[in-house]
Amino acid sequence: MAEQSNIEWTDHTWNPWSGCMKVSAGCLNCYMHRHAHRWSGYENAGRQLNRASDKTFNAPLKWKEPALVFTCSMSDFFESRADEFRAEAWEIIKKTPHLTYQILTKRPERVLEHLPADWGSGYENVWLGVSVENNEVYGRVGFLEKIPAKVKFLSVEPILEIVRFEGTFLPDWIIVGGESGNDKGPFGYRPSTLASIEEVVAYAEHYEVPVFVKQLGTGLAKELGLKDRHGRDISEFPEYLQRREMPKGYKNRKEAL
Repeated sequence: MAEQSNIEWTDHTWNPWSGCMKVSAGCLNCYMHRHAHRWSGYENAGRQLNRASDKTFNAPLKWKEPALVFTCSMSDFFESRADEFRAEAWEIIKKTPHLTYQILTKRPERVLEHLPADWGSGYENVWLGVSVENNEVYGRVGFLEKIPAKVKFLSVEPILEIVRFEGTFLPDWIIVGGESGNDKGPFGYRPSTLASIEEVVAYAEHYEVPVFVKQLGTGLAKELGLKDRHGRDISEFPEYLQRREMPKGYKNRKEAL
């Protein structure tokens, strides 16, 4: 899959491979598994990781305009079964400096060993992030802190409880959102609370970290009577949560390209 994205904080999605094993609570209702369920049955979702066709794998080479590219929305860039494909993906990233790749992982402990040899202090066009859906996995932030990268970000989505930010590390950007899902069937949703999302926004505001409130989640959308459960119309959000900020300097870099 390589396409214009419906995700509000990016422009394209690029999936050089697909398939992923669940590793934590945030994976429970993962939309990759939801999509896989439609084609192969839920019991098979994630059991295989497959390289995309050459057309999809090489798609970024044809994107000529500067853009944000969410990488591996249907997998994890650092999934161990993708080790044989990753070097080829890094080469495409290097050949497309006008594209900014947003790489989000739940496996930050594998990152340092799987960076390209010329990574140095980080590629200018790569942002690295970790998912922090609850306090149990907050240790991922410690791994991120030790990884050199031009932009480091946190995705607190789906937020499952009030996350307590610890330590002195400050990310360059935070995304926060509730969990979307269905009322019936195997892919439901866990309700979020306004307090949990507000806590993230308050933290970001206090430390002057740009924050992007993606959605409130299906539960809160129903509770608040939002017309758009996916958060595309942020004017429906409580005013304090109408925040769609990007990392500092990103706009200048995009305009420069």
